[in-house]
Amino acid sequence: MHRIIDLAIPLHRLRLFVVPFIFILTLHGCAGIRSVEVIPPPLPTRPAETIKQNEFFIGKEDDAIGRPAVIRLEKGDTLPDIARHFSLGIHEISLANPGVDIWVPEAGTRIMLPLHFILPDAPRKGIVINLAAMRLFYFKENKKSLTVSTYPVGIGTIERPTPIGQAYVKRKVFRPTWYVPASIAERHREKGDPLPSKVPPGPLNPLGEYALYLSRSSYLIHGTNKPSSIGLKATNGCIRLYPEDIRELYEKTPVNTPVHIISQPYLIGQINGVVYLEVHAPVEEQRVADLRKLFARLKNIEKKTKRKIDWSQVDKTLAEVRGIPVPILELREKIEKGNENIVEVRHPGKLYGSPEIPQLSVEAWYILAAEHRDATDAARMAAIISHQGPPIPARVLAKRDRYRVIAGPFGDMQTAEDTARRLKIDLEVDGILIEPGNNR
Repeated sequence: MHRIIDLAIPLHRLRLFVVPFIFILTLHGCAGIRSVEVIPPPLPTRPAETIKQNEFFIGKEDDAIGRPAVIRLEKGDTLPDIARHFSLGIHEISLANPGVDIWVPEAGTRIMLPLHFILPDAPRKGIVINLAAMRLFYFKENKKSLTVSTYPVGIGTIERPTPIGQAYVKRKVFRPTWYVPASIAERHREKGDPLPSKVPPGPLNPLGEYALYLSRSSYLIHGTNKPSSIGLKATNGCIRLYPEDIRELYEKTPVNTPVHIISQPYLIGQINGVVYLEVHAPVEEQRVADLRKLFARLKNIEKKTKRKIDWSQVDKTLAEVRGIPVPILELREKIEKGNENIVEVRHPGKLYGSPEIPQLSVEAWYILAAEHRDATDAARMAAIISHQGPPIPARVLAKRDRYRVIAGPFGDMQTAEDTARRLKIDLEVDGILIEPGNNR
């Protein structure tokens, strides 16, 4: 008879999954966000198959790139999957769509894709990382033209923040080995999750497949085996990108490329005579100084252009902190015309990087992660488990008036036990192992 691990599932822990975004922010050490009223943009009439999201040509006077878009969600979509498909961070897409369930959004909901970015006020050379926006910009000059590539990033937690300052790319490594720092090893030991002294390339390596080592010792720009953490304060100070984004950046970035790490929560850009303001959450100790700089810049724009800033819109944008460019000039005809730039994107046949859930097998091991009376709560928990890294496939099985969250399949008992331990450490989920033949 195979040994069964039977651990209780405390109800108070299961309730954590009813509040989706706050829970995952707590898990990754991020600050909370406020809920605001959503005023959806006018529904555009020009559907498009694709939209630019990473690389743009820019002129010397250009302040912004990209264009906003909307997409209608389909059954089974999650915001992390939509975010990854369009190279957005989870924080970006959540801020742009407050009130939308991150894990179980309603099918048919039209959401904003915040693919319109104001460029940071920094030298347009090499890599610029704006921590406040959790976004990386790579500038490259080709003879007479200048291109910028942009990607969402995961950054350091509040306790272990990514340092601001200048550096350069010292070396590049494909399939790096992770040498576990003593401080990280100690924290994992305290959680009952001891780590080896080094982790070779592979699915368990948190650096992913590509790494840019910076001149600042111990800091890297690298990939990840936890894609759903992109756009969160989730690292130990390094800069983390989606696997497909770090591959692009790795290929186009030479050694000795300069790297400027900044934190600019208030960004101003001008497009076709309309001034836009983009607001991100500032670091508390810098808030007053940053606001003074912002108001000084806006007053200077009023003086130079002899146009009146809509200060009530400025106040509203500062209060909402949605991370999207908002027009702040009292030029209604231009603002309304600017909304025509919003494009509706057709839903792709398959979202890039969305979890694959294998078919059930009577010969496999599984984990009963929880039982719920509510189907939505069960679907939310299954989605959270499925988006762990490395992936843990999970699904919902209905049984009478209950909905069971099942993780698996696993090829052997040891793999199932190791995964149950990961669920306990990462999500505080206690699970019950289900041996082959009992997964009905």
